[in-house]
Amino acid sequence: MPPRAPKRKSAPPNSLSVTSSDGSSVSSKAKTKGFVRIDRMFDSYANSSLGMIDPDGIEALCSDLGVDCTDVRILMLAWKLKAQRQGYFTQDEWRTGLKELRVDSISKLKKALPELEKEVGKPSNYDSFYSYAFRYCLTEEMQKSVDIESICELLNLVLGAQFRPQVDLLIEYLKVQSDYKVINLDQWINFLRFCQEINFPDLENYDATQAWPLILDNFVDWMREKHSSF
Repeated sequence: MPPRAPKRKSAPPNSLSVTSSDGSSVSSKAKTKGFVRIDRMFDSYANSSLGMIDPDGIEALCSDLGVDCTDVRILMLAWKLKAQRQGYFTQDEWRTGLKELRVDSISKLKKALPELEKEVGKPSNYDSFYSYAFRYCLTEEMQKSVDIESICELLNLVLGAQFRPQVDLLIEYLKVQSDYKVINLDQWINFLRFCQEINFPDLENYDATQAWPLILDNFVDWMREKHSSF
């Protein structure tokens, strides 16, 4: 944040803002100045013809950060920016997100990533991030579901570190089953609920009469048949 300007004793008591010699608001100028470094950083990655950071720009950003494009922290950054379109960051998204992160350089952003991971990991934020990860994959207008291959990659990315045994078996099942070609948001959210609530690997507290989607009933049946020792 820029330093606050000292109060002017001569300012009229009812004045809402101070006006410079060119007629513009000083407070407005200060606000704009606060984005100068952030905007300069944006411009270094943005496609000038599009006016936004595109997939090539994100790839360059990842290279400068020293992370892979498939690193979950890039998805976390997109969540923080509230990015609406996969593979693209608008200037408004960039400004808002980096301002919240208190970042205006690549070195500061690199240092902010561990804190961003902690922020996402808080229970109050994780559900939001998990749902966002699904919506971020909806690349077509009116699209409401994601193909199985992409879901498997996404499960590995966002849940693999926390629930590796469950995720590995769920991915194995999704790849061998033939009833579902795509997954919707309700099914996706229930994958997380399953990992959080169901004892694994014995599944003793799984009750098919409860409000579980059919795909999870089928997954449990498959698991019990495949791993009868459980």
